[in-house]
Amino acid sequence: MSIRLDDVDYFLAVAKHGKVRRAAEALGVSQPAITQALHRLESEWGFPLFFRSSTGMQLTPAAQPFYERICKLRSGLDDAVKEASDLHLGERGLLRVGVSTLYIQRVFVPAALELQRQRPAARLRLMFNLNDRLQEALHAGDIDLCISALPRVVHEDLTPVSLLDDPIVLVVNNRHPLLKIAELRLEDLSDESWLLPASTVNIRREIEGRFAEAGLPPPRVVVEFNNGTSGQLNPLIENTNLIGLMSESTLNSTAGAGLKALPLEQGRFIRKVGILYRNTAILSPLAQRFIDLVHGQHS
Repeated sequence: MSIRLDDVDYFLAVAKHGKVRRAAEALGVSQPAITQALHRLESEWGFPLFFRSSTGMQLTPAAQPFYERICKLRSGLDDAVKEASDLHLGERGLLRVGVSTLYIQRVFVPAALELQRQRPAARLRLMFNLNDRLQEALHAGDIDLCISALPRVVHEDLTPVSLLDDPIVLVVNNRHPLLKIAELRLEDLSDESWLLPASTVNIRREIEGRFAEAGLPPPRVVVEFNNGTSGQLNPLIENTNLIGLMSESTLNSTAGAGLKALPLEQGRFIRKVGILYRNTAILSPLAQRFIDLVHGQHS
């Protein structure tokens, strides 16, 4: 069996975009080139790859599991090429780490200091962002691993390393009228104004889910942020009646001065923090050493 790598890339592009035209535009090649590649693959493999219709192209049942395996193999090949390139360019000592800003001081810095002591030639390239954005970067291969809140359902291509629990709580200023209610209920929060992350962020969806389960409309968000964390916005909570979010560890630090957690069980969200890395990629010795250091400091 002789298969051209370009043909495989064309197949993956059509599966991703659903149309030959879109795949050709994305790859910068002609539509006939992609059509011919698909014919070669179907002839070589002996089964049809796509259902073709006026609305687009869909993988056949036989091609679907094949597509998933090819994706992993292609990703592994890209990683192997990168590793060889890194060796050639002397970049073997580069580790790309994504970190949620909540865990820079508590998790990342101690391990990075120890790594620098043990591997003084090691170089770190950092990305700070929200959990969701870090995991997108990890899937895309832009970082080697990330330190963040672990998703409730971990993608099959990722391996989690659990480190610690850091629950999220609803917080208000310590003079907020809600704190005077003897037995606070979720419905008491219905008419309040909120400071929350964008609706694409997991914790926002969890909050809205709890309101929906209670038959309540979603929180009325008057301040929304879509990058980083709300840490720099804490003065808005402290000096207004906005309801916001904060990790328990942050609330118990100097950053939580002037704020209190609402005494509401439904306002507490269990969050596990850990490391994620791609199990389809080649984990360098430097990355493995860093993971061991982080895990050892929190085991």
